[in-house]
Amino acid sequence: MKTAITLLAFAAVTLASTAAAPTSLFDFALNTIDGKEQPLAAWKGQALLVVNTASKCGYTPQYAGLEELYLKYKDRGFAVLAFPANNFGGQEPGSDPEIKQFCTSTYKTTFPLFSKISVKGDDMAPLYRWLTSQEGFTGEITWNFNKFLVSPEGKVVARFPSKVAPMSSELTSKLEGILPKK
Repeated sequence: MKTAITLLAFAAVTLASTAAAPTSLFDFALNTIDGKEQPLAAWKGQALLVVNTASKCGYTPQYAGLEELYLKYKDRGFAVLAFPANNFGGQEPGSDPEIKQFCTSTYKTTFPLFSKISVKGDDMAPLYRWLTSQEGFTGEITWNFNKFLVSPEGKVVARFPSKVAPMSSELTSKLEGILPKK
């Protein structure tokens, strides 16, 4: 009897962990900057650039480039998804309302902003745990404004370090290669 119970418990844990394993970006839901839960499946079929951001970083001016990229390609099935994080040098100390105010007033951002999360360490958000474990794109987030290019099917197809500007040909050429066909 004890063996049967142990086997049932093992099977239940195995089944639960297998069923819960995300296979694409679209398996996640996170809170928007306004505190509303947002399934990332809302962007299924679009190319995405997922970026960890910060308001007090040397790379913060990339918000302007992210907005330019978003405006240039959004009508072709593209979105930028920004995830503020305070993991590097305390460079995102603000609350969600403060971050939203900063982004919209300073950089006139219109792309989706999400609630502040952790992108590194023991409290890393599950989305970033998944992003940084994708074959060919593994490794810790190294600083603010690391970027993941995600296909319309929800798979990571490229990863860019902070220094790669959003409007660089390195990034835009890869993006143009995965935009949905009309």
